[in-house]
Amino acid sequence: MADPAQGSHRDQRLDENLDEKLVEILRPEFEAAESALSDDQAPASGSASASADAVADEPTVEKRPATTDKDFFHALGGWGALLDIGLPWIAFLIVYAATDHNLRTALIVAIACGAAVALLRLIRRQPLRNVLGGFVGVLISAWVANRSGRAEDVYLPGLLTNLGYGLLYLLTVLFRWPLFGLIYGVITQTGTAWRRDPAMLRGFNRATLVFVGLFAIRLVVQVPLYLTGSLNALGIAKIGLGLPFYALALWLAYAVLRGSLPADKWDEARDHVTHLLGGKNKKK
Repeated sequence: MADPAQGSHRDQRLDENLDEKLVEILRPEFEAAESALSDDQAPASGSASASADAVADEPTVEKRPATTDKDFFHALGGWGALLDIGLPWIAFLIVYAATDHNLRTALIVAIACGAAVALLRLIRRQPLRNVLGGFVGVLISAWVANRSGRAEDVYLPGLLTNLGYGLLYLLTVLFRWPLFGLIYGVITQTGTAWRRDPAMLRGFNRATLVFVGLFAIRLVVQVPLYLTGSLNALGIAKIGLGLPFYALALWLAYAVLRGSLPADKWDEARDHVTHLLGGKNKKK
């Protein structure tokens, strides 16, 4: 009768022999796989090093510094631009009332205020584009009122200007060539590329319509006052619909344009305008 312990020991030795045979059979496969893995890693490491060297050898492209919404507003002239445009008219209304409706004196003071603001900005080396535009408007208005002898005629060139601008802005929107888009294409030197982007076309249309509304409201309020000769009310409307209303329209156009464009396109448009108008250089 066989001993059970010897049988168990024999089976154990048989299993160990089978394991050793299996290892010997599979050893070449493991070694081949390990060799192939090592060969694959070496070129990858070499290409990574080459890529790093290539990146290091590439010339560094200088990027424009990122701008902010505040820089964009400064590039347009900031609040100072609004004051430049409105100060002569405030002076005219005050002096005309204080001098018992002396038209000539009021016109001289308004012209003097416009010239003083322009001179101050020239001394401070600040942009004169808004000052010159406002000052020329004051000169034309003073000439018209002085020729007619009617104080309310000092506001007539402004009414005609609002009518002309309103029609111009409206026509550009109707023909799907919004004025803000045309201006953008000129100052960014991108031509009409913005028209091929539906988001930009829509944004410039909406922003331009904001200013169509600005000119229309000014005319609706001021024309009846001009026709009835209500000089004081007309002067108040001129001031109220001037600086504050222009600032509101500018903010609305800004918000509409920003809301109509994807974030990356808005940043690109803002950076273009800010840098080309010199906003970053003016910022202290």
